[in-house]
Amino acid sequence: MNAQPSTGIPTHPGARLGLLSIFGSTFFELIGYFMLLPLLLLRLKGAEVSTTVAGLFAATGWLGVFLVTPFASAVTQQLGRRQTLWLAAALPVISSVGFALSNTLWLWFVLQLVAGVASGLRWVLAEAIVAEFCPPGQRGRYVGIFETMVGATFVIGPATLVWVGANSPHALWVVIAFFTIALGWSALIPPLPPAADIHTARVGLHGVWHALRAHPIIMLAGFVGGFFESGVTSILPLYGLALGLSAATAALLVSSSGLGSALTMLPAGMLADRFTDPSQGRRTLMVMFAALTLVATCVIPVVAHIAWLAWPLVFLWGGAGGSLYTLAMIDIGSREQGITLVNSTAVLVLTYTLGGLVASGASGALIQWSPTLGFPALLVSVAGVGLVALIRTRRSRHI
Repeated sequence: MNAQPSTGIPTHPGARLGLLSIFGSTFFELIGYFMLLPLLLLRLKGAEVSTTVAGLFAATGWLGVFLVTPFASAVTQQLGRRQTLWLAAALPVISSVGFALSNTLWLWFVLQLVAGVASGLRWVLAEAIVAEFCPPGQRGRYVGIFETMVGATFVIGPATLVWVGANSPHALWVVIAFFTIALGWSALIPPLPPAADIHTARVGLHGVWHALRAHPIIMLAGFVGGFFESGVTSILPLYGLALGLSAATAALLVSSSGLGSALTMLPAGMLADRFTDPSQGRRTLMVMFAALTLVATCVIPVVAHIAWLAWPLVFLWGGAGGSLYTLAMIDIGSREQGITLVNSTAVLVLTYTLGGLVASGASGALIQWSPTLGFPALLVSVAGVGLVALIRTRRSRHI
């Protein structure tokens, strides 16, 4: 393993300013978004809206992400990358102003769907452009920094809401201010060179299917990453309660998982840059993180008797899951550009999200039914399948 030579010069003119503006706009937009959702849910409950309706409202944002992600490449092909990022920054400003000016429930659902569409476009396109426009030999570093920054907004957004006060009449206007700042940063994005494959790349559902067939194992790594980083994390409070922890202590398990993710993704990305053969290095690291996930999962039966082991266990889940996603993004970013890269990023986002949905949907029932057998069996199965697939294809150039 040796350091790769790097000139430190971006691959495209204006790439440095472009990366800075994408980092800045994404940072402020996500802080606003992670302030907005809990704020709106609290206001819905304050208006005596049922928990079921409030839950459907929260799910509507994810519905927007799912609806737009397969077609992100088609939108980008029509509008261009710069204009699509502008659209992704403008829609949250419009939706949040709508929340401030109206209390009509059905309109809130529409605005939440619009906010989800904006999040989906931002997620796919920002990840793809960061991966493509990194300085030579530093893709792992830049993608790792970007993913760590995104993870930080999960904490900064809600913390800012607590600081402002969820009951403050100014809270929603603070959210609008963050979205407006993000729009201003997006305006700094310089003209991006036209994608070389803008007229030839497959887009829409055909593009998604092509990307999935081109990189099935990389997408499987994204699924496993989403399963353990996003999905399992979402049900950790339930797991903690099943272990006999207090409600407050069980909720803090989520923080342990998030800390593992935040502290691991950047080192994983930087390490991926330093292999003599970066492609093989990334896949070796994926195998290592998948193995770490499996080993950690095998400890679950012991946790039932030694509860403090839950903390390092969920730390490893968050770190390994986040690193698998980061390495998958680095891998496709090193092999593709333009609209084709947007397609592959969209599929990675979909598989990551699907992993999170499967974990949160199935694990809750399994924890209730059998926290010491059924729940571990599911996790071991997912980690084991991911590890075996990555080992069998580690030396393949077409994964």
